[in-house]
Amino acid sequence: MSIPHDLISALSAADMLEIDDLHAWQFHLDSEQLAQHHAGQAVVTDTPVLSIECMDGRALRKWHFALAQVLAARFDGEADAWIITGSGDPHRLKCFAAVTGDNSDLPDDAE
Repeated sequence: MSIPHDLISALSAADMLEIDDLHAWQFHLDSEQLAQHHAGQAVVTDTPVLSIECMDGRALRKWHFALAQVLAARFDGEADAWIITGSGDPHRLKCFAAVTGDNSDLPDDAE
């Protein structure tokens, strides 16, 4: 498994996240901000580039990260997680791609 060179690449390929040991499939990347960043345009906005929501028991938990915070995230190979600092303590963020399957008994190369 190859590790993306930055958190934006990892998030772009992810279907689900784990933040601080909580599974979150409700997350949003601001594609407009990312397009501006990739085009080399200065992005100065209060709008978060990454927003994450998940249920922790009965409580709805939310995290918001600015582009600078996402760009500054570093990968910790030992924890197999990205370390991102929000407005306080650092958070451990893992990115997962969906696994798909079917219930067909036919081999993959059969029609």
